[in-house]
Amino acid sequence: MSIRELQPLHEPEIEHPPKSDAVARFSPGQLICHKRFGYRGVVVDVDATFQLTDEWYDQIARSRPPKDQPWYHVLVDESETTTYVAERHLEGETSGEPIQHPMLAHYFARFRDGRYEVGAQIN
Repeated sequence: MSIRELQPLHEPEIEHPPKSDAVARFSPGQLICHKRFGYRGVVVDVDATFQLTDEWYDQIARSRPPKDQPWYHVLVDESETTTYVAERHLEGETSGEPIQHPMLAHYFARFRDGRYEVGAQIN
């Protein structure tokens, strides 16, 4: 699967998400790298457990990552793509370089010290 094959995120509404004891390794604003596909990105939101449909999981999540662990909403660098990724596929990105994505200003106020700060506008 290439970066071009990543599906845009279409989230269903969830009234009562399942509970999980899993602790997320990454937080909004943190830069990440996908271990298999190598793309960089920034976390914009975290789900304690998988929150999309079983149909989406069966179609897209071919490696069958655990549903009871954290999943991340990620803006993909140098792309217009937003993706949904299981924690086991991610590692921290250490270059400290900002990413390029048209929706950055929607989520973050600015980039400082190698991470984005949550807020309304990038300065």
